[in-house]
Amino acid sequence: MRKYILLSLTVIITIFLVYGLVYKVGMLGFLFAWILNFVLMMCVFFFTETLKSEFKSEYYLEKTWEKKGKIYEAFGINWFRKLLVIIGWEKLNKKANPVEKNLQALVHLEYRTKQSELGHIIIFFIVLAFTIYVAITFGIKESVSLIILNILLNLYPVLLQRYNRPRLQRAIILSKYREERKNS
Repeated sequence: MRKYILLSLTVIITIFLVYGLVYKVGMLGFLFAWILNFVLMMCVFFFTETLKSEFKSEYYLEKTWEKKGKIYEAFGINWFRKLLVIIGWEKLNKKANPVEKNLQALVHLEYRTKQSELGHIIIFFIVLAFTIYVAITFGIKESVSLIILNILLNLYPVLLQRYNRPRLQRAIILSKYREERKNS
């Protein structure tokens, strides 16, 4: 029951924060797009942390067209990964979630990819709704900041999680195999 109250409060608080942002900053320009994304990231992070889903959906399984990540490489996912290193996000992320070479750490990291992907998908669609509204109401030119930031802050992180997860899953399988051989 407590979980559902917290989830409901998170949604309500998010609505009030976004309303306040629209009221104080307006819906146009880079500042609005930037703050909107980060307010949503904060709220959605709290939402997914509270939700604690098991992420058993088939959605999270690698699709045949995703095999070996070639589609993501064609969309420049390696460029995006380098950008994360350049701006220091990768270092900050590894400091907060150190990568260890054991099965439990790999399973946790795989879980975090699903959690992160869900969060960025939720934010992507919320920002997309704002983008469509701004484009229709004020013109496409006024929605450019929303479009660019939605691609960089939400779409590419989703692609990155989908690119990394199959490699993590292979590492988990290999780690389980090694543990079984060691124990037998």
